[in-house]
Amino acid sequence: MPNAKRRIAAVQLKAELGDVSANLERVERLAKEALDAGAEVVALPEFFTSRIAFDQRVHDAVLPPSNEAVDLLVRLAKQYGSWIGGSMLIAEGGEVYNRYYFVEPDGQLHAHDKDLPTMWENAFYGPGKDDGVFETSLGGIGAAVCWELIRNQTARRMKGRVGLVVSGTHWWTLPSNWSVLVNRGFAALGQYNRYLSEQAPSELARRIGAPVVQASHCGEFSGGFMLSPGFSASVPYDTHYVGCTQIVDGQGQVLAQRRTSEGPGVVMAEVDIGSVPVTEEITDRFWLPNHALLMKAYWHHQNLCGKSYYRRHGRAAGTLAAQRYEQSRGHK
Repeated sequence: MPNAKRRIAAVQLKAELGDVSANLERVERLAKEALDAGAEVVALPEFFTSRIAFDQRVHDAVLPPSNEAVDLLVRLAKQYGSWIGGSMLIAEGGEVYNRYYFVEPDGQLHAHDKDLPTMWENAFYGPGKDDGVFETSLGGIGAAVCWELIRNQTARRMKGRVGLVVSGTHWWTLPSNWSVLVNRGFAALGQYNRYLSEQAPSELARRIGAPVVQASHCGEFSGGFMLSPGFSASVPYDTHYVGCTQIVDGQGQVLAQRRTSEGPGVVMAEVDIGSVPVTEEITDRFWLPNHALLMKAYWHHQNLCGKSYYRRHGRAAGTLAAQRYEQSRGHK
């Protein structure tokens, strides 16, 4: 795949929970900051329409495929002659998906539904089935959302097919309100989780030989920690986002980054879009870097709890919210 240098930006966002309009105002301001500075490709975070916690207000951010957030992406792409992408909760066909839209300068839409929800995300949407590879005027573009970056199955479907991966994350850490003893006991796991979040773009880039641009959330937030499948009971979970908004080249070298502790903003770099020789091989195991046993247990437990909630409440609540949005739009 021939290389072409492009000026690429990634947005770091401090979002509200369930308030789509407020979040779109913040997104537009930051995206225009990047575009006015000459960015040709802009990546927005995963869930740029609302942060995600185990909280009923998340359902208010579920939208139909035709919505104001997609309209914003199309408008910015056409206005600036740019490419722009990010993900949001979309209800379609009786299901809810975490859909990453990538928009070309002429307004053409490409879409990828995240393959597997992560932990409590399972309460709000189900898995997608597409391969996340788009044929665009930039060449082959891959979309990989958050923990898709650290799975070998993502690397296998993209290797040799893409010259750039656009990504957004919503990567939180351990609770800060579960007593000092718990915090100390989980300290090593928290450090490893931070390491995973910071290294995720490089892990994928080294295995597919293509640059990765990752947009992130920042700030503190609160929600619930689900206790058991089949029940909606939860305990308070106060946490914050970890990792970096960053841009890495095809060998995994960091070209630009902004840590979540630095707050909202934009990073930008000149990037060679195209393939280079891989520096690390894809393996047969599920995760790219292997997870600690406790992290695997946390992942599986919250997955089961979230899936149960989605079957009982989440699917219906999200679909209903999207219908209400559609009706309110039709009355304007």
